[in-house]
Amino acid sequence: MSLESNNFVKIRGKTESSVISNVISFSGRKVMQVEIGAGDSKSIKPIDGENLAAAAKIAHEKGMPIICFVESSGADILEGVAAVHGWGAAAKEFVKCSGKVPIIFCVTGATVSGPALLLGLADFVVMVEDSYAFVSGPRMAELFTGENTTNEDLGGAALHDRNTGVSHFTVGTIDEAKELIGQLLSFIPDNSDEIPNKWDSSDPAERSTPEAGLVLPDSISDSYDIRDVINCVVDEKFILESRGSWASNLVTAFASIAGRPVGVVANQPQSMAGTLDIPASQKGASFVSFCDSFNLPLITFVDTSGFYPGKDLEWRGMIRYGAQMAFAYARATVPRICITLRKSYGGAYIVMDSRHMGNDLMLAWPSAEIAVMGAKGAVEILHRDASEEEKLLLESSYEEKLLNPFVAADRGSVDRVIEPAETRSEIAAALDLLSNKKERLPKRKHDNIPL
Repeated sequence: MSLESNNFVKIRGKTESSVISNVISFSGRKVMQVEIGAGDSKSIKPIDGENLAAAAKIAHEKGMPIICFVESSGADILEGVAAVHGWGAAAKEFVKCSGKVPIIFCVTGATVSGPALLLGLADFVVMVEDSYAFVSGPRMAELFTGENTTNEDLGGAALHDRNTGVSHFTVGTIDEAKELIGQLLSFIPDNSDEIPNKWDSSDPAERSTPEAGLVLPDSISDSYDIRDVINCVVDEKFILESRGSWASNLVTAFASIAGRPVGVVANQPQSMAGTLDIPASQKGASFVSFCDSFNLPLITFVDTSGFYPGKDLEWRGMIRYGAQMAFAYARATVPRICITLRKSYGGAYIVMDSRHMGNDLMLAWPSAEIAVMGAKGAVEILHRDASEEEKLLLESSYEEKLLNPFVAADRGSVDRVIEPAETRSEIAAALDLLSNKKERLPKRKHDNIPL
């Protein structure tokens, strides 16, 4: 293994490698760029796995992001099991990089078998529209299941963008992919020992945001786009949303506030009324974990009536997956600020970074309702035999006594009730105050996230 003066990394071998690694300047940042499937051969030979492992090891040691452009048909059948061993060595090195340096994959063409599994080890995956990725192709699917399918139906970019969550971003061309990766890198540091660089922003930290409150509809049951609220609060109304089409009931995005890069997690009332289901729990837990690994403060906007109910979700393991959100927030040591806008009910209230999950600042708008459940649901359970008139009176009483943020503030669950116009200035001031926050987790081999 060598890092030569011309910044070219390669394992010496008799066979021409289809993996090329270079230390380059990418959007002004030094990164390890890897091309998997470079040249005429798209299959992985033993030396390719060694080269890929070497590139990941150098990136880890030097503390630089890894950007992989991949188009590969998988292990070379003629090389036998040795080709698979090479992939295993590469996977091991990528796992060592996890949480230490950012790992970004860009799928530029057909990506099959082992190389496709590497996508699952990446922090972010960008797919070009005409690319596809799967572990077992249409022919194997037909042999084992009798199903006839196509490359696109089995693992096309659109499918991974919408149905599986494998793709965090989908773009039209490789040039667009490179531009997007440059944007992504602008929010995150080179490694976990650094903090993100501040942005130059002319957007005043104390800017008033009354328009954020106007986004909320008059009826608590009506929907709205949470991104309209987020855009009011962040710098220049700009967010970079990750996995926007998958688990759309939860928004995860990068932004900056007063020039400080942050990670934003928010319930989306436009989709499933902002409730949490299995994909949303996975999406949120993964994003929170990434932000915590790379020192990005977390801003959480809450408007949810709870976990989505139903036999299907419960049978698929809602308990385990819902716990992933709680787990990710509970172990996060970065600055954490939570704002409840409207509804915050039940278990979803807790896992959306509530005060009792250990956040640093809990804010609420006057419109916030923080409770076990809404008034109508509570009355139906507690007073099911009451008349309709009695139920209406009971609902009104429940709302007055329990469904307002001042009750939560009295009990210590909310630090401050603020007007929507104060949202940006309060967050900016808190981020400034928490900029030197240092929190250490108890020493142990590693935690055991519920998978």
